Amino acid sequence: MKITDSIVLVTGANRGVGRVFARTLIQRGAKKVYVTARDVESLEVTEGGASERQVPLRLDVTSAQDIAAAVRAAGDVNLLINNAGVLSAGGALDVAEAALRRDMAVNFEGLLNVTRTFAPVMESNGGGKVVNMLSLLSLVSAPGFSAYNASKAAAWSIAMSLRAYLEPKGISVLNVFPAGIDTDMLAGVDGPKDDPEAVVADVLDAVESEAEDVYPASAADVHASWRDDPKAVEKAFAAMM
Repeated sequence: MKITDSIVLVTGANRGVGRVFARTLIQRGAKKVYVTARDVESLEVTEGGASERQVPLRLDVTSAQDIAAAVRAAGDVNLLINNAGVLSAGGALDVAEAALRRDMAVNFEGLLNVTRTFAPVMESNGGGKVVNMLSLLSLVSAPGFSAYNASKAAAWSIAMSLRAYLEPKGISVLNVFPAGIDTDMLAGVDGPKDDPEAVVADVLDAVESEAEDVYPASAADVHASWRDDPKAVEKAFAAMM
């Protein structure tokens, strides 16, 4: 799928990777980009972009009413980027129930419900692509983020199921497994972090290459290690707690 002339909706476009997606999609020639967030006032018109090609929309991915309103407003979408996400700290034995529910509601249920609601629209528009911003922690656990790990693993599972159902409708699915990214979400977390521009560039290249999975920036090296010896990577991540 070509980015040029595509009509895109990005969830969680008010900060971090979502904001970079909004800017880069305009730079790469997207015809229109619906930029969405829970708080419309927090959305930023892309620097150096054509503001008439950006449409801000309120979208809390945990709200059925917001999702329905977004579909009515963005009925021409053919590229959906499920980027909205939250990260809660806490180990498996002590993570707060509210934190677990929050991460699952946004990272798993939000991805599923937005995709299910937009699928008929995309099919009627002749097909398209769904991009799911998952995580390397879909594959292996960082013990201090147990709720996030579980929600991203669940999101990966449902994304594979969605692929099977959407393919006959002319909608392909690209699952993205980044490593840590240098955004507000990980501001208080030590460790190597990828540049968000590099991550977004790799993801959009993968959209155009028709890949089914992509491990952007440094995630490619971690995935190679995981593929060769998943237990060794599991133990290495476990030692980070």
